[in-house]
Amino acid sequence: MTLMAVMIAIAANAQYNVGTSSTTTDYFGNQTTTHRNQYGETTGTSTSSTDYFGNKTTTHRDRYGNTIGTSTTSTDYFGNTTTTHRDRYGNTTGNAKSNTDYFGNTNTTYTDSYGRSTGSSSTSTDYFGNTTTTYRNRYGQTQGSSTSSTDYFGNRNTQQRSNNSNTTIWSW
Repeated sequence: MTLMAVMIAIAANAQYNVGTSSTTTDYFGNQTTTHRNQYGETTGTSTSSTDYFGNKTTTHRDRYGNTIGTSTTSTDYFGNTTTTHRDRYGNTTGNAKSNTDYFGNTNTTYTDSYGRSTGSSSTSTDYFGNTTTTYRNRYGQTQGSSTSSTDYFGNRNTQQRSNNSNTTIWSW
């Protein structure tokens, strides 16, 4: 293999830093996540609250504080979750269904508002509670990844990478 072929192969598999997110949790379990791009500029926030039954409601805002959408997550008896995403007008834009195996690994499938597959992700958790997520498109091709760590106080920091330098991976 020539040097040029090696360089092309490496570039084809390279992942770009496309942003970070940091999540803080208050005394009541409510979470605030700040999303930043690769330059450290804030691109938006997500605020989440969880009710008595474990259902989670998240409001997503842009950098100016304007609401751009919401997500509602419900959890069944087995710990599987279903998340419905809506735009600022309340129209459903997509869904995510996740199941967690015995080892704490989570597999998620994403669909659009018509129920068509838009991709999937798989998340593994290590002994310290750090997670690594791999994102795939509808054809099973890897599009990006994220790694998250949680500090002593329960704050979570996530580093996002993508095959496309112009893409931002938000958790929703």
